[in-house]
Amino acid sequence: MRRVGLLVLIVVGLAWPLLVPRYFVFLASLVLVNAIVAMGLNLLSGYTHQLSFGHAGFLAIGAYTTALLGLHARGLPAPLALLGAGVVTAAVGVALGLPCLRLEGLYLTMATLAFGFVVTEAILNLDRLTNGADGLRVPAARLGPWALTTDATRYYLVVVVTALLVVAALNVTGMRVGRALLAIRESEIAAQASGVPVATWKTIAFALSAFYTGVAGGLFAWLIGTLSPDAFDVFLSVDFVVMIILGGLGSIPGSIVGAAVVTLLNDVLAGFQNYRPLIFGSVLIGCMLFMPGGIASAWRRQTAS
Repeated sequence: MRRVGLLVLIVVGLAWPLLVPRYFVFLASLVLVNAIVAMGLNLLSGYTHQLSFGHAGFLAIGAYTTALLGLHARGLPAPLALLGAGVVTAAVGVALGLPCLRLEGLYLTMATLAFGFVVTEAILNLDRLTNGADGLRVPAARLGPWALTTDATRYYLVVVVTALLVVAALNVTGMRVGRALLAIRESEIAAQASGVPVATWKTIAFALSAFYTGVAGGLFAWLIGTLSPDAFDVFLSVDFVVMIILGGLGSIPGSIVGAAVVTLLNDVLAGFQNYRPLIFGSVLIGCMLFMPGGIASAWRRQTAS
């Protein structure tokens, strides 16, 4: 039954641009971009319990890196641009992760929150590079001689990248890094006692999380076409945290579901911004009361029974 459901999902996903208006193609692409960020954040928070409220900053770094590569290295293939965005963002993730190793709880939250503000201020003040508040035009993604200028072509690029990153995230638990992160999640003290270098693996988790978010930033830049620091405010970071809590901490499928729910809710509530915090807060409280492990955990319990 699961295989049939997966097959139907793949067929519908591939045919999506042919079935719906352009806006819904863009919206589906945005869901997948947010899912990549949520997966990256879950690799950090779901495994090492380091909750970051600064991932909008990582998204901005990936987005602006991609835009600048497109402007100054014309013709650079999309995969290389995304790799560059991911590597640059991962390097920043390591730089942030190292000092954050000493922080926990509220102090870690405040540090990552401050990081997000620092990134947006840097974008505003480095206006010769980023064009500041006036916005930075993003050249179209390229694959060889082809420029991906339509919603459909960008959608298929996002689908392929998301699929690759989902497979990588699902397989990480079977690798050395995954086993180390699982040990840290179960008990940091026990992991350290058994010889796991906790500080090293926490830093690697920060780098992995930032890499995922940087790649998502590159895709996001191509989707929206023009970058502005306003697009990467603190509320976006809060949205990412809500995604992984709704979907389920430590769950890759849950990250995707949480991203879909939050992205679609944001779209539905676009005309009701005054009520958005109330509705989001109510949804989050309801989830924590009735589905404390998130949607993925509730689904597993339901199918098991």
